[in-house]
Amino acid sequence: MLILAIDTALDACSAALHDMDTDATRAMEHVVMARGHAESLIPMVQRVMSAAGAAFTDIDLFAVTVGPGSFTGLRVGLSAARGFGLATGKPVLGLPTLTVLAAPLLARDDAVPVAAAIDARHGNVYLQMIGPAGRVLVSPRAMAAKDAARSVANGPVRLVGSGAGLLVDAWPMGAQPPLEVRATATPDPVWLARIASVADPARSEPKPLYLRDADAKPQTGGRIARR
Repeated sequence: MLILAIDTALDACSAALHDMDTDATRAMEHVVMARGHAESLIPMVQRVMSAAGAAFTDIDLFAVTVGPGSFTGLRVGLSAARGFGLATGKPVLGLPTLTVLAAPLLARDDAVPVAAAIDARHGNVYLQMIGPAGRVLVSPRAMAAKDAARSVANGPVRLVGSGAGLLVDAWPMGAQPPLEVRATATPDPVWLARIASVADPARSEPKPLYLRDADAKPQTGGRIARR
């Protein structure tokens, strides 16, 4: 199975072409960027396909992160993945950003829970906690960092994500410290492909996962009433 995985959810633009039959990455590109995903993604995918010597007709599945993340970034990745799927007639799967961040740690050792946290600004995080055998202990949600720290500091735990440092700073006094802290800021598209290869399509729709309202909202104060 050949999977093209793309991620534009956070402060990076990434694409990887991964062969699940051999678990080998044919080509990958990852560029850190706060904005500009819309202009960068398609040329990046073209370069990845060219480097792999592959055609879009060779791809069996498209995978994309669905959030949480930047509202604009999510739309870029989802629109591209859906477009690829429509053009080729191949399936498109969407996976939560937090799940992809946690995947490398869980693959190494799934006996100790992993709490993935993304910095949502203003002292808040997006949080998900996954335990042994992939059991979701805390479903994806937006919350204050201090509340998130209390919710995961009830036993051995590992932290990952751009919000991991915020949880450490807010860690409850007397609680067992995290066994591991990895400030990985963006998902690995190879792990996105690996998860997509075993994901349930019925539960992995390519639609955005928004955990809070957008910061930018239409102005209403000066609106003229319609007759």
